Amino acid sequence: MSGAQSLTLDPEAGEDCAEMIARLGRAARAAARRLARVDAETKNRALRAAAGEIRARSARILEANAEDLARARAEGGTDAFLDRLTLDEKGIEATARGLEEVAGLADPVGRVLAEWTRPNGLRISRVSVPLGVIGIIYESRPNVTADAGGLCLKAGNAAILRCGSESFLSSRAILAGLQAGLGAAGLPEDAVQLVPTTDRAAVGAMLKAGAFIDVIVPRGGKSLIERISRESAIPLLKHLEGICHTYVDGAADLDMARRVVLNAKMRRTGICGATETLLVDRRAAKTHLPLLVRDLLDAGCEVRGDAATRAVDPRVVPASEADWGTEYLDAIIAVKVVDGVEAAIAHILAHGSEHTDAILTEDAAAAEAFLDGVDSAIAIHNASTQFADGGEFGMGAEIGIATGRLHARGPVGVEQLTIYKYVVRGSGQTRP
Repeated sequence: MSGAQSLTLDPEAGEDCAEMIARLGRAARAAARRLARVDAETKNRALRAAAGEIRARSARILEANAEDLARARAEGGTDAFLDRLTLDEKGIEATARGLEEVAGLADPVGRVLAEWTRPNGLRISRVSVPLGVIGIIYESRPNVTADAGGLCLKAGNAAILRCGSESFLSSRAILAGLQAGLGAAGLPEDAVQLVPTTDRAAVGAMLKAGAFIDVIVPRGGKSLIERISRESAIPLLKHLEGICHTYVDGAADLDMARRVVLNAKMRRTGICGATETLLVDRRAAKTHLPLLVRDLLDAGCEVRGDAATRAVDPRVVPASEADWGTEYLDAIIAVKVVDGVEAAIAHILAHGSEHTDAILTEDAAAAEAFLDGVDSAIAIHNASTQFADGGEFGMGAEIGIATGRLHARGPVGVEQLTIYKYVVRGSGQTRP
């Protein structure tokens, strides 16, 4: 897809990408100042109106998506890539319903996070406030347009969205619904904007636009994240690779392990919470491994295994060293036999991406050792890694799964799109 021709819609005459981003940024900054003081009901009214507009525009959104899909197929997009790009009536309804769920969440702005009184009588509060203007750079999933725009709005932020060329027309059609919802609630449509070009120079311009953008949220493949991490002059909420692991302990219930492993890999192979590496305790190599491998193979998944895994089924192909650190986003899984929970933890620390990792076991001590030992944004006991999702966490939606170590980790929902300030109330105190 890297050879896709740039698309540009209605830029102002003669402006380059830096000028375009500055124009969007000035409008977003003005909108953010307005949103920061808007009451919760007005924001919720905009979100509900946007949901209605997206439903009403379903035919136009699907038509735009069909154009995006046709272009992606012509440029050789893989099945997994096309799956991430595809919208249907059900997906559009889920997008609209997601906005309504965000509207139903508690307002994250203005929460008193802590308060205390000093001996001199000063009353100090730590209060949640919006981040400001958030730049979101993402690739093929057009539903991110609504999720990101809606979450930013709920948290009182303005958003500048830069989608990939593959989802450009779909994202633009969804944006029209969002902006119509903003207008219906009397809020500035510039609160959510889409960069009107797929020229990659626009990404570089966003990363240098610290005068207008407060935080960058990158969501995409490894090469995109690496570029943004290298070039950005703006703080990042990183969404890195989803090299997710499921470890089947020797004390795992076999029926549950078969059900969960198959779901963790095959429910949707193209999402960041899909398990990419299966680790099996050597104690379960005879009882669990053959059935787990057979289930995956019979479901159409390619299994790349170590010597112990290859020994249980001739259909298993050899795993290379690179397989242990690969996010396939496809019906491929790497499988390895390890010597217990500590070896599983060591493997994950060496090869994982600190996204989501799970243990399946009935041994409470092994479960706690794993949950404490893996350095992941999400650590799971006895459930599928595909639950790594803000909606499944009750957050309504998410912008991504943050795997960095500053400000937020895990699903980035409305609360994670706020920061805080200190409010100090006195009665004439002076400092000696």
